[in-house]
Amino acid sequence: MQRYPLSAGMQAFIERTRAFSVADPALAAQRAAYSRMAAAFTPPCPEGVQVRDLNMPGLVPLRVFQPAQAAPAGGWPALLFMHGGGWMLGGLDSHAFFCAELTARLGVAVVAVDYRLAPEQPFPAALHDSLAVWRALRDGALGVPVAPTRLAAIGDSAGGNLAAALCLALREADEPQPRMQALIYPALGDEDSVSRRECADAPLLSVDDMRACLNAYLPSTTLSPLALPLLARDLTRLAPAFIAVAEFDPLRDDGLRYAQRLRDDGVAVDDFPGHGLVHGCLRARGLPEVEALYEALFAALRNSLD
Repeated sequence: MQRYPLSAGMQAFIERTRAFSVADPALAAQRAAYSRMAAAFTPPCPEGVQVRDLNMPGLVPLRVFQPAQAAPAGGWPALLFMHGGGWMLGGLDSHAFFCAELTARLGVAVVAVDYRLAPEQPFPAALHDSLAVWRALRDGALGVPVAPTRLAAIGDSAGGNLAAALCLALREADEPQPRMQALIYPALGDEDSVSRRECADAPLLSVDDMRACLNAYLPSTTLSPLALPLLARDLTRLAPAFIAVAEFDPLRDDGLRYAQRLRDDGVAVDDFPGHGLVHGCLRARGLPEVEALYEALFAALRNSLD
């Protein structure tokens, strides 16, 4: 980490996270280690947040977070959340801390998607799962009292990829866009970039790590903008975006490029430069640089969903 001028708190977070890594390369071992790490960083659910799991015919498992009080007459504003983990790791438990925080701070419902994982189920399985849940949420088929015109899509890392791809897929189908697409250090392309060179060995996500995830998710040589949104030639008519990047992350320039291309195509973008951040830092609560990210995200979502 000597190449990266990180705060003492961020360095401590990285070391604590790395303590859960295992040498066994087997996917089952890696998934178990990721789950143990996520559990160690998951605080008790905030008061006033109601959590329940949903298993509905034709959909992947879901987890719903909503305020414990009665819903307003028009229903809750709502977020569809797609988790990170390189399309290979994570699930409903790994990012429950984040979904609960969004509900507690914003007074919204959050529906988390337990999409199918690669390499067993590569692209487009995760996107198809997310789209099916989005449509069910929008159409009132989940039994969650939400305001159908006050919905946003949000994801971190691989989940940010899915949130961006969901917007592209909805545009292709001529369906309404979310109020916002909130992308947190998203994986959006597969091109050479300054950040891939400068941050090739960045803590918690190296270029080699990123390549392994992409190879698992995209085993075919046939690439689509729905797999890598930066391949899209046209980004017009997409949802306004909040895009947060991490300074010391090989994916940094994915987010920066996407933000600029959206702006060039007339889409409103609120971006966050992520000074001092590394990939996966959503769990590093209490650090000033991470709290700044949370506050910017909360403000953007609040403004969008009001």
